[in-house]
Amino acid sequence: MKIYAVGGAIRDALLGLPVHDIDYVVVGSSPAEMSALGYRPVGSEFPVFLHPTTQAEYALARTERKTGRGYQGFTFHAEPDVSLEEDLGRRDLTINAMAQALDSAGQLSGPIIDPYGGQADLAARILRHVSPAFAEDPLRLLRLARFAAALPSFAIAPETMQVAQTIVRSGELQDLSAERVWQEISRGFGSTQPLRMLEVFQATGAAAILLAHGTEEQLADVQAAKALAIALNLISLSEDKAADVCAVVLSNLSAADITQWAEHVRMPHRIRDYAILFSALRNLVLAGPLSAHGVMTWFNRADVWRKPERTHALLHLLQQLNYLTEPLRLALEAAQAVDAAQIAQANTRLQDLNTQSVGAQNNPGEAIRIAIEAARLKAIEPYC
Repeated sequence: MKIYAVGGAIRDALLGLPVHDIDYVVVGSSPAEMSALGYRPVGSEFPVFLHPTTQAEYALARTERKTGRGYQGFTFHAEPDVSLEEDLGRRDLTINAMAQALDSAGQLSGPIIDPYGGQADLAARILRHVSPAFAEDPLRLLRLARFAAALPSFAIAPETMQVAQTIVRSGELQDLSAERVWQEISRGFGSTQPLRMLEVFQATGAAAILLAHGTEEQLADVQAAKALAIALNLISLSEDKAADVCAVVLSNLSAADITQWAEHVRMPHRIRDYAILFSALRNLVLAGPLSAHGVMTWFNRADVWRKPERTHALLHLLQQLNYLTEPLRLALEAAQAVDAAQIAQANTRLQDLNTQSVGAQNNPGEAIRIAIEAARLKAIEPYC
């Protein structure tokens, strides 16, 4: 048997980018031989094995045949007679269909094996599909959009764009699992130029299926699309760029619309809540002069008292988009400086609650909450 490094590791090495993970393909072997050598089988779709020492994944060379709808509608042939060229021929883009052999010490050795012109397309900065089989897997449209976002200097070959449009017309995008859709979108949003992913969705007709309706309309409107492009370009790299991009892309939508799309793509609740809060924060600032009650309402909604890091991240994102955030920062600092524990302790000593609201007279806890809220509101007022 022979072992090769394939795909992204070869591509990134040629581009001079860091190589984080290496995918391995084994040619001329069988599941029985891999198990006998100590490799542990994993997965059920096709034969993949974990290296007995490194735990890296090694997949048997395989071919595939379309037998159903969606990206899971394939049967795989993984036998010792499958060649490396056949395995590479089932991959998505030419720049991902290259390989290099490993020597006995596990090091890359020998020339790059490139049967489909990946090196030429890297040099020309073109994203091109390997074969017509590209159209059989709807997930490849999302991968194409993700690579367009990750490699913004690369153009998509016209014929590849046509094949991507064929995928949309097939209706098979609807067969993708929500989890896989979100996985690809989140990786694209965390890439160098996330707007390109949205542009590919729009150009192929996939936007109506994959994106929230408000976002699709925003892309269709030239001025709105330009504003979105400027906003996304202003976002610097952050620890969670995908969440920031998602918040900006969805900032024109209501909480209900954001929630609906989040459910559609199985967006993590953390990112959904972040987007909803950012939309509300942006609307608060756009509405005109800040009011103490409006600011306090958003502070409470954002739970700034228990999640101050998230609040600071939201304010930083708004500032990156050139909104004035200093009054909000000062208001937040003032509200956080209120000693809630001291107020609670003072209220527990009070016997007469007549100055509190009727609803608080028989509810000491509510009386304390009202007193803390009043103190924070008073602290905020000078900045609104």
